Amino acid sequence: MSPDRRAKGRAGEDAACAELSRQGFEIVERNWRVREGEVDVIARRGDLLVFAEVKSRTGTAFGAPEESVTPAKARRLRSLAAQYLATGSTHGQVRFDVFAVMLDPRSEVLELRHIPDAF
Repeated sequence: MSPDRRAKGRAGEDAACAELSRQGFEIVERNWRVREGEVDVIARRGDLLVFAEVKSRTGTAFGAPEESVTPAKARRLRSLAAQYLATGSTHGQVRFDVFAVMLDPRSEVLELRHIPDAF
């Protein structure tokens, strides 16, 4: 992955984490990775555990950021969440959120859309 693309992803994840923190969530993990894939952000508030997918774009030529979260991507994220929970993490409710982030060419956030319980 190019440094520019990595910076854009990081900027989007930073914005998502800031929004979750603003809502009272504790960021438990960032970029939690196993062989099958990665969860961008895992956050907790009380007994609610959120698995968040963050999609960042600098334009809409390929559609809105959230449109890239396909049913296959949702299934993969559910599977990754099950693996995370199998590590012994205590939890109550589980929710899957999507953060759609529009960035300018310098990776500054122009717009952040939070879609709670996206799938």
